[in-house]
Amino acid sequence: MEPSPLTHQPRPEDDSDEPDRSEGFWKEFFLLRPDRPALRQILDATRPNDLLQLQHQTRQLFAQAIAALRQPFGVADLHALDTLSTFMLAVLAKKYTNPSGDIIEVLAGLDNIDNVFTEFVSALESLIRNGRNTTHECCPHDIGHVGQEEPRVGNRASCTYTADLQQRAIEVALAVASGAYQTSLLTYFIQRDLFPAIINCIQLQITSTTPRISSPFMLLGLLANYNKFEFQNPYQMRLNDFVNERVIRGIVKSVGQTCRRLREQYIEVQEDLPEGWSLAGTLSKIGLGAITPGGKPPPKPVYDADTAKRLFAELPGQEAAVLLATYDFTHANKLFSLELVTWTPEKGEEQPFASFISLTSYLLQHAYLSQRTTLYCHLNLMVFRLLIEDPVLCKRICSEDSKVPVRLCRQRSPYLPVVRGERILATAVMDTMLDAINHNLRRRLDAGLYTLCVGILLRIIGYMSRSRTRLQYHWADLFRSLLSLVRFLTTYAGDLKPLPHIDTLLDHVVNLIALGLSAGETFLPTPAAYDDLFYKVVESGEVLIKFRETYGLANRASNSIDTLVNVSTHYKEMLTVGGDSGKGDGKGNGAAGKGARSQLTSLQVAEVIKQGYETLSIQAKEGLDSWEKYREADERTLLKKMARAAVGDVRAMVAQ
Repeated sequence: MEPSPLTHQPRPEDDSDEPDRSEGFWKEFFLLRPDRPALRQILDATRPNDLLQLQHQTRQLFAQAIAALRQPFGVADLHALDTLSTFMLAVLAKKYTNPSGDIIEVLAGLDNIDNVFTEFVSALESLIRNGRNTTHECCPHDIGHVGQEEPRVGNRASCTYTADLQQRAIEVALAVASGAYQTSLLTYFIQRDLFPAIINCIQLQITSTTPRISSPFMLLGLLANYNKFEFQNPYQMRLNDFVNERVIRGIVKSVGQTCRRLREQYIEVQEDLPEGWSLAGTLSKIGLGAITPGGKPPPKPVYDADTAKRLFAELPGQEAAVLLATYDFTHANKLFSLELVTWTPEKGEEQPFASFISLTSYLLQHAYLSQRTTLYCHLNLMVFRLLIEDPVLCKRICSEDSKVPVRLCRQRSPYLPVVRGERILATAVMDTMLDAINHNLRRRLDAGLYTLCVGILLRIIGYMSRSRTRLQYHWADLFRSLLSLVRFLTTYAGDLKPLPHIDTLLDHVVNLIALGLSAGETFLPTPAAYDDLFYKVVESGEVLIKFRETYGLANRASNSIDTLVNVSTHYKEMLTVGGDSGKGDGKGNGAAGKGARSQLTSLQVAEVIKQGYETLSIQAKEGLDSWEKYREADERTLLKKMARAAVGDVRAMVAQ
């Protein structure tokens, strides 16, 4: 005889003869708060074939949970969502012989799957859109059993738990979307447009005292990426047309908050504020002191190098999946891109785009530690590329109006100069690119990542040259990093030549340096900065000649390597002549014999460089600052890998 799950009392005799659990059983079942860890443990221990043998029970559980969502009573809908989240995660995670077909058999059977899953998605959509604004009188069924706290209903008057229902429904949708991403089940989410419901959920969350926007935003990202290269994904079309400024600002704010939480995970492993300077002090000087908590924080633990490396390799946290949706919105929606770059929050909050730049700097300094981190680096770099390629946004990023404080990663040497206080966004982006170039040099070079970084620098500096925008910046470090990259590419050419994207990277590096030589007076702030660039090129003359020969660059019309070599040769001849007229003794011991530059002071070399401008003719190729506009189809393979990584992060996040 089947006892009641609520009262544990025997049921009437006639109930025990029913092949299915009775309606009363399921009502009482969903009034109890589920023990989710225990349910997950049972399901995880059940092998796929055994689960298929239990399909009668699993189908009934799935159908009755949907019924509890469609016709709620008490807190049954809340408990049904918790049960479904755990159940779907476990069922969809198993390795079936025939994934789509076997999952269908477990949930509903082939004959019923259309009706059952359509009803399931419809129930989720209704809860995501509106929750359930209803009141409950206190009743004995509104009691807990095990698990986490939940909104209490009853007690004197009433309780509205719309937000909690919406979030639990989003969690179930995320469990299904991440678990069924490689199956045909997700087509039900594509056929039933959930976009308005998700946006309505975000809109309601914005007005909440504790808005939770990142989860519905992640769901949008997963749905918008599902087979988007195979068919016209309706969520992509929705992103294109969306113009609700209030919701977009709420999303942008949430993205900034998520980036700060992810950044904090890196700082927990290794504090990297430069000694004698703190973000709190800097922010307080400009009226943003509320960003940091008051009082002296407790000291963070100090890890040895191996432990820190292991901890860094596990980062970023699973919330990083929100970056996939950020990329999609940036790619598809001009208003979102504008708000991301320009929106300034209330006093006391860090600007979202500054948080995005900051997180990217931490990701890039540790990009080499895992494939997952590398993928997120590529994703954020593509966001930068999209923003920089928009002339309106690039102008804003390079303008004085964009000044904000930006915390950049300083967890690995070599370090770039510290910039205290506010800075123009473009300079923070350039620092982030330089850090990426300096910290990821490997024989197995990620040429795609380097092409993105140097390409972003080329686009920013190209805009500055065309608009004659001069920014105070440590230009010497930028050109030193680029010429160091040239030395690395020359030294390890045997390992690097076969890499994809390597030709584009070579052209970008050469053309960026050549752009500085031919048009530096349009964007470099002082003549001294211009002279320093020439000095560095002359100093690297032998490396540049070997670089040209090693990669056969002289035979390609896509770069201006001859400009660099000719400038170096011109000044080398001048310095040699200067040395011959100096202390030469006719035995090869003068300036020419030992190398003219070794016999001249830096001031004398600088003077020769200035004199050389009069006789120097720079024959640079046209279009040094030209670049190909971003095409998503070119990044198809990488974006598919990125979507799979985000799916894995969402699945792990929901499982927690």
